[in-house]
Amino acid sequence: MAEVAPVLAGNGVFRAVEWREGKVLMLDQTRLPAEEAYLELSDWREVAEAIRTMRVRGAPAIGIAAAYGTALAAGAEDPLGEVDQACRELKATRPTAVNLAWAVERMRAVARNAPRESLRDSLLAEADRIAAEQDAADHAIGEWGADLLPPDCRALTHCNAGGLATYSYGTALGVIKTAFRRGRIAHVWVDETRPLLQGARLTAWELMREGIPMSLICDNMAGHLMSRGEVDAVVTGADRVAANGDSANKIGTYTLAVLAARHGIPFYIAAPISTLDMESPDGGAIPIEERDETEVTTLAGTAIAPAGARARNFAFDVTPAELITAIITERGVARPPYERSLRELLG
Repeated sequence: MAEVAPVLAGNGVFRAVEWREGKVLMLDQTRLPAEEAYLELSDWREVAEAIRTMRVRGAPAIGIAAAYGTALAAGAEDPLGEVDQACRELKATRPTAVNLAWAVERMRAVARNAPRESLRDSLLAEADRIAAEQDAADHAIGEWGADLLPPDCRALTHCNAGGLATYSYGTALGVIKTAFRRGRIAHVWVDETRPLLQGARLTAWELMREGIPMSLICDNMAGHLMSRGEVDAVVTGADRVAANGDSANKIGTYTLAVLAARHGIPFYIAAPISTLDMESPDGGAIPIEERDETEVTTLAGTAIAPAGARARNFAFDVTPAELITAIITERGVARPPYERSLRELLG
């Protein structure tokens, strides 16, 4: 794992993860906003570790990273065996994000059918397709979602569902970015998102690059702002959406949905079709990742709790469908009852 020059795609647009000259390049999100460092990964095991340690994070982005990691595996002496092992281990790195499993299974299907002599080229072409599809989906989600926000909207978002979590544009932030370009965003409230501060570190970084007016708030301030009438809509992403519309997203999202319902504020989920898991009938079937408790007991490597204090660290929670106003996808907007509307979007 080495550091390289920034990966830019014209006009200074960043890529969360990309393939360049036979290696996987990714923006190390653990070092933002202090440092914009890009990593060069030459082995799929490095990609797996980067996913586990959240150097790359966000359901679509880790799916793209895993796809490119699978292409790296095809360079081994036993390419089919190595690809099979890579698929199994990459898929297991983070259990909640369905895009990860979805992308790995797409790569596995290509590996089964590709000629051995062109295996790596076939896998790389499929990974490129996954990345391009995500980029197109992000922009389409932005267009659909921007139509839902009122003029001069004061939007609140949680965690990071921008280009850092997808590819370059974002889902929930894609909605906000598109709405801002249409002159419909007055201000964005950004939850800091404990314990890893993805809102403070990442969403604020993205919005400031775009010149979008924003203010950072601690997570437990959202209800107070809502009670003052200072929030017009909540827009978040999702790592998995069940068949009935229950949605798993970064821990704290459920709390926001309850508060939004209490104050009559629309609550929107923005997520690509690849995030829909029609095999999970409801949120109870979604596996919830629990991470190391030191992420809660420390902050940026400094202890903030007494030595020996125990903690729980669920990375996600599930927002029940009844609290979700609409689910915004690249194919359109689903509304209750989601069992029907989501299936219609899937065709």
